[in-house]
Amino acid sequence: MLEYLLRLALLLPLLGGLIWGSLWLTRYVQTRLAGQPGGGGRQLQLVETSLIAPGVKLAVVRFREREILLGLSRHGMVRLAEAPAGQPESE
Repeated sequence: MLEYLLRLALLLPLLGGLIWGSLWLTRYVQTRLAGQPGGGGRQLQLVETSLIAPGVKLAVVRFREREILLGLSRHGMVRLAEAPAGQPESE
């Protein structure tokens, strides 16, 4: 029993250190890959959302200098309209 407790006392901190190290390494690699030149950076930007009914939303996203109107529900997503970004509204 004493041998089991000694092994547990030695291996448990080692296992915790390995888990912490792998999480730290994953975060480090993800931030390095996101910051690489030529990686494109963030191309998708959420402009606005509007709740229509419970579980149903409208969302405007900007992607590659285009604004896209999306209909979002619990069952999926549908593209409703598309326009160049920054186009003035016609009234």
